[in-house]
Amino acid sequence: MTYQFPPLRLASVPLHFYSRMETHEDIARIRIEMSLLRQLAAETLGAALLTAISIGSSMTALYLESSPMAALMSGAIAGGLGLFALLACFGNISGAHFNPVLSLSESWRGGLSPPSTAAYIAAQCIGAFAGVAAAHFMFNAPLFEAATIARSGPSQWASEFIATFSLIGICIGASRHRSDILPYAVCCYVIAALLFTPSAAFMNPAITLAKAATASPTGIRPSDVPGFVLAQLCGGMSATWLFQWLYPTCPVRHAKHIADLPSLMPVTDALPKSR
Repeated sequence: MTYQFPPLRLASVPLHFYSRMETHEDIARIRIEMSLLRQLAAETLGAALLTAISIGSSMTALYLESSPMAALMSGAIAGGLGLFALLACFGNISGAHFNPVLSLSESWRGGLSPPSTAAYIAAQCIGAFAGVAAAHFMFNAPLFEAATIARSGPSQWASEFIATFSLIGICIGASRHRSDILPYAVCCYVIAALLFTPSAAFMNPAITLAKAATASPTGIRPSDVPGFVLAQLCGGMSATWLFQWLYPTCPVRHAKHIADLPSLMPVTDALPKSR
């Protein structure tokens, strides 16, 4: 399985590059490098906006003195709808991971090379911290504040494990069985997870790290971050192993059908269309 980069026209390559090209391999290399830059930019921006949506919605509820139920519902709806919009915007550029666990899962399944995976994770972390600063700036708060909300203990860790396990399982299962509804399935699950988990369903190590730098209601005490991240990684990798077994690589006779399905996320194990 190989990761399919988005198409890049030669017209988008600066003219001064052509003077240095001597072989078709040089052209292909520049295409790949510029595609990767676009993917990293999409991951950074998407993670930043997703983090800003999460923190901003909680700060809005706080400033409006909303009831706990209203704050919970507004945060879940904002998170789900915002994620859907980001999937629609960036899905065809980078796959719209915005989440190190999803990138690691994709790498395990052969859809992303180790160097690209490391670059994705770095971009997601940078974007998440940028999202914290953006949300705080909108509400006239210091760009970064140490979080004070305690989120620790077996129940919290189990909540993050289950939430992340389910998220990765839905991504793999829907992409292989019903890739046409994958964005809807993911966003519906995110709304549900924000409502049914006591840990607020972080499900994302990059955003978890960044939320240690916010004093908003969505923050997490810095000392509690390692437990959350470990639970998320264990949940994501467990789901990858199990759903790889549940949904093995598709038979050749189904390849054309899968390749014809519309999807916002790359389906890395689909075979090329037959001519």
